Amino acid sequence: MTAPPIRTARADDYDAIVAVLDAWWGRPMTGKLPRLFLDHFHPTSLVAEDDAGLGGFLIGLLSPAHPDQAYIHFAGVRPDLRRSGTARELYERFFALARADGRTLVRAITGPVNSGSIRYHTAMGFTVHGPVADLDGPGADRMRFERSLSV
Repeated sequence: MTAPPIRTARADDYDAIVAVLDAWWGRPMTGKLPRLFLDHFHPTSLVAEDDAGLGGFLIGLLSPAHPDQAYIHFAGVRPDLRRSGTARELYERFFALARADGRTLVRAITGPVNSGSIRYHTAMGFTVHGPVADLDGPGADRMRFERSLSV
């Protein structure tokens, strides 16, 4: 199985993405991806599509506050495409986009119980910090990931 073709996201991809979030994660997730991410950051986000439709996505942004940093807010791959290289290709494309803009560091976060995400980010060369207490508010501990793009 190979990764489906990847393109730059469009604002109108939002509906297709939120339509699958809860099913792909097996729990309520749509609240973690407000429409504003596709309205304002679609040029730095990516979508993978094949004949079956949405195959994966990465919602990323180039930090306006930290000109050396980029941030991955959300990424997902359709269950039947997991282990196909789709996630890796989405991340590598985002790394290239960030490098082209002069960014040298990519960050992301996840919950401490998301062992799959922690393993994946570690395998992708991210360093893992945490859990960081109250990172997203009281009681909202998170694992923080960082990956240098200088390598």
